[in-house]
Formats: sequence, structure tokens, C-alpha cells
Amino acid sequence: MIGVSVNKDRFFYDIHSLVKAFYPGENVSCFVKGEKEIVSTAGSPSLSVDLREEIGEITVTLISPDGAGRTEDTRCLPMAEGERISSIDLQPVRDAAGERQYRAKNALKRLLYRMLSEETGKRLPWGSLTGIRPTHIPKTFLQAGWEETAILAELTDTYFVSEEKARLALEIAETERVLLSDAEYETGYSLYIGIPFCPTTCLYCSFPSYPLGMHQAQVEGYLDALESEMDYAAGAFRKKKLYTIYVGGGTPTTLTPAQSERLLRAIEDRFDLSHVKEFTVEAGRPDSVTREKLEVLSRHPVTRLSINPQSMQQKTLDLIGRLHSVEDVRSAYHLARECGDFHINMDLILGLPGESARDVAATLSEIEALRPDDLTIHALAIKRGSRMQAMMETKGVSYPEFEDIEAAAREARDAARRMGLSPYYLYRQKNIAGNYENTGYADLKKDAAGLYNVLINEDVHSIVALGAGAISKCVRGSEVSRAENVKELSQYLERTEEMIERKRRLYGSSGS
Repeated sequence: MIGVSVNKDRFFYDIHSLVKAFYPGENVSCFVKGEKEIVSTAGSPSLSVDLREEIGEITVTLISPDGAGRTEDTRCLPMAEGERISSIDLQPVRDAAGERQYRAKNALKRLLYRMLSEETGKRLPWGSLTGIRPTHIPKTFLQAGWEETAILAELTDTYFVSEEKARLALEIAETERVLLSDAEYETGYSLYIGIPFCPTTCLYCSFPSYPLGMHQAQVEGYLDALESEMDYAAGAFRKKKLYTIYVGGGTPTTLTPAQSERLLRAIEDRFDLSHVKEFTVEAGRPDSVTREKLEVLSRHPVTRLSINPQSMQQKTLDLIGRLHSVEDVRSAYHLARECGDFHINMDLILGLPGESARDVAATLSEIEALRPDDLTIHALAIKRGSRMQAMMETKGVSYPEFEDIEAAAREARDAARRMGLSPYYLYRQKNIAGNYENTGYADLKKDAAGLYNVLINEDVHSIVALGAGAISKCVRGSEVSRAENVKELSQYLERTEEMIERKRRLYGSSGS
């Protein structure tokens, strides 16, 4: 346990995220001084933060595990007239108090990063950045007309981002600008439909996921509920253009062919698909894929499939509860190629328990032989509520070593490049291994980039999300608001009308 005492209830998320990145195997708890006290365990450091943004001063004290302490200060005064513009000034306009707080947060993160880096001897690939979308920074600079060299310097010098990650972020920001160059996206919307059933629940999973064998009797009722939500969405958004559809999960291909036919026909009957540029269905578990199911998908306007091995190491698949073989992955992939003209995405996870960089290299060699159109490389994130978190707490399973993640990430990047795939979207998660990221690579010459992934990351337009645990997003200019459906399956079935009402409050009856 690492205890972090702060004199004000402010910036807990940023402090926690940064400390956790340096100490991934530790529990980190922030608390307000005087309200309670959390003592760091023996062998762990402790931190004290004093924020005085009203006068532009911040003090951080770091007590090392051996008891040695040091204190450093920084200032965060407003910029002087004529001082060089920085990323801080490209953010939305704030009042004076909001501006002071924003500058204080960034000054604190820079100071905290330097101190923890010196203490641990680590340099994090994303430096002091803790947000989920680091590409927003170079994107903002590009919109302001900055030269590439100036953007790279700002990322490396101000935020301590490694040169490799700075170049990656800039490349993706430039690619996203091209992918989203159609201004009509701002007046359209996307549709997400969640199917929460799976053959089994994977060790790392925290999404709504219900083993099909135990919940088969609820599937038809679930489709009834989805159709009720579709009725609202189709009516509310009838004057807007639908650009992408994403059927995710769970594992949508756990549905029988007849159930898949029902779902896809329900979508086509209710929505105008004439503007849809991408229609994705996740076939993430190879053990759920059959020729008959794929033939159903091919008879409908599905353009993209996601077949996700996560690893091509059988020992890993067995450990994480996938219950399919490496050969099943190959078979499902080749079957999908036979049954339709789909763009095929495959997902891999770096940092899975027991996997070395050599294991990852072997997996990537297998993927290269298959040649998917789109490859998403995830760094493992230990999610609250997953069985993996419980395993770590009860069985002492540790986070992967930082060096292994770094080597594996380079192997993945190089393999993607060899396959002719370019990075096109990126996001980060809490508790992500090695402080790395999730990156999508696609064959851009074949227009194989997952457009929905870019749209949901960039807050370009609203995402109407249906199903248990689905989170709808309403975008009105720079304002983003959300409404969440309940996750528990029986609750969703009982409270479907309430879920529709939540969307009605979010969007209104006209989807505006």
C-alpha cells in the first residue's frame, strides 16, 4: 500500500494514475490530510502533496522505503505577456479559478513525474500524461497550425513523453484527421448494440458477460428488449445519418443463426442504412464461430468482423479461460475469409500472465501468417471486478515486468508494419501494464481502419448504445454527456423502459 496525503480533495485521479504507473503492483490510496490517514506498508514509499494554486505554489514530499525523505517545490503562475504559447493555452476557455487549477494540475504532474522517475529509475513511455487519449494533444496542435518538430518537442520536453510515443501519437493524430475529414460526421451518429453472452468468461474480462450455457433461456427475451430500445433510437434519430454500427459484447456470435438473423433483420427494418460506412460484428471467441453463422452475416450488410485470439499460446489460452485451441483461431479466420468479403480485425493482449516477449513474438509470427486487415494491440489492464484481479489479490499473481511489456510492444509494432498495417487509433486505460496503450493498426490502402473506434475515441458525434451495460454518449459541440444502462442481465430485462427513458433524457425525442 502506498499512501498519498493531499491537503485538498483535488487531482486524486491524476495523482493515483501517475503513482500507479510507477508502482503497478502496489495499491495506491489518496486521502485528504486531517480527514483520515493511510499509512504506507513497509517497503513502500509514501507521498505528501500541498497545493496552493491561489499563489501558484506546489510542494511534494517523497519518503522512500528506507525512510529517507526529500521535498521539492514548483510554481504554476500565469504565463507572462508574450510568453511562448503552450498546450495549456489551447484548452477550452476557463474562468480565473479554473485556469489556476488547470495549471496547478499540470505543474503537479510534471513535478511528481520527475521525483518518481528519479526514485524508481524508470521513464514511462507516456511521461506525465495520465489521460486516456494522448493523441488529443498533438491533434490540438495540428489544428492550431504547429509544425511537426514543435509538436514533438512539446510532447517530449513538457510532458516527458518518449520520442517513440510522441511520434506514434503525432502519426495517429494526422491519420485520424484524414479519416474524419468528412464534416458530416458532426451531424450524424453511430449505433452500438451489446450482446452480453459468451461461451465462458475470460479471466481478465470486466464487461457484462454471461456464460451462454447458464443463460440460454434469457436470450430471446434479451432480443425483445433490444428491439424496444431500437424502436426508440430509430424514431429519435430518424432525421440524422447513421454512419457506423458496432455489435459487440460479450460475444455476439454466441447467438444461434436464427437469433443472429432476427437481430440483423431488426436493425435493417428500423434504421436507414444508406449512409452506413461500416458495420462491425464481433466474433471474438473462435469457439463461437460456425459456417452457418458466418453465412447469416454475409447475407446482411456486415462489412467487418473481429476474431480475437488474444494470444496464440495454448498455455495462455487455457490459463485465461478461453477454452479454445490455437487451431480453432486459424480455422475461424479461414472460414470467415471463405464466407464473406469482410475486413477482419484480430485483437492481441500484451502482458498476459506467464507470457514473455518470446511468447508474444511467436504469437505475432502466427498472426503474420494469417494477414488480418486490422490488428489491435492491447496492453493488459487489470479491471475491477475481473477474475484476474481476484487472482492477483488471493494468489499473489504479479503484474508483468515493465521490460517484458516494452519488448513485446516493440515486437507488435514491428510485426504490424511488416504486414503493411499503419497505426490509426490509440487509447489508454487505468491500471494498464507498463503504462503503455492500446493501438489499432490497419491496412489504410484497403480502407480497413475501424471507423467506429475512431469516432468513439474522438467525441465527434453521439453514440447510441443499446443493451446491458451499454453506455450512450451525447455530443453537442464541445459538451459530452453520457447515460449508462444497468449491467446486470435480469435488471436490464426488467427495467428496459427505464433504460429508454434514460436515453430520452439524454437525447430528447428528436435525438438532438
